[in-house]
Amino acid sequence: MGVLNVTPDSFSDGGRFGEVEAAVAHAKALIAAGADMLDIGGESTRPGAQPVALEVELARVLPVIAAIRGFSAIPISIDTMKAEVARQSVAAGAFMWNDITALQSGPESLETAAELGCDVVLMHMKGQPATMQQDPRYGHAVSEVLDHLQARADAAMAAGVARARIWLDPGIGFGKRLEHNLSLLAHLDQLKALGFPVLLGVSRKRTVGYIDPTATDPNDRLGGSLAMALQGAAMGVDCLRVHDVRETVQALKVWAAIKAASGG
Repeated sequence: MGVLNVTPDSFSDGGRFGEVEAAVAHAKALIAAGADMLDIGGESTRPGAQPVALEVELARVLPVIAAIRGFSAIPISIDTMKAEVARQSVAAGAFMWNDITALQSGPESLETAAELGCDVVLMHMKGQPATMQQDPRYGHAVSEVLDHLQARADAAMAAGVARARIWLDPGIGFGKRLEHNLSLLAHLDQLKALGFPVLLGVSRKRTVGYIDPTATDPNDRLGGSLAMALQGAAMGVDCLRVHDVRETVQALKVWAAIKAASGG
């Protein structure tokens, strides 16, 4: 899943693809690099990010979805917390709603997801983007995240979302300290065991910077991003959400070739 942020303030590439022409050019580059799908977001969810008005978010994402649909049938995911943005994006050609709040941002979210009949990513996040990294605490991070995601999947299915449409995301970096992130990455097999496809977003995350303090710039975290991506692949995750598509595809190809040679 190639990341296409059409925001001025995303942590890694904010402002670079805000104009439709630039966003379309980047979408084409991601596709050429080997992306299987695109994740389009019009509201930053970086730590400390402030909410964006509905009209602003729609004005950012809808023209980009429409433009991409003019030259490609690649699956598109809409990264949004707002049910109305999801509704209009699916009408414009998106097939997936990637929601960092796990359909909890509004009372209409569950009903909208059921009505749309699209794939839905339920992500774990402690708190809100503006405050989530202010002293997050867990008794046992892995079990608490898994319990929360199972509960949200149950709520989605009770609202009418088909089980086959539900994806889970542990939310690396969303209301979690380094030790929480590492524990979740080490136990992704337990998340897979819940029986839903898993989306993992670790690209350029601050987790890498905590381990390697020289990587203060998100663009200097490729090595760490690839290490976490390969850990996810080894644990059986179904999709990797990444900025560096070409490099991740290459790393996965080499990893898969080694695995095949070993009979794995």
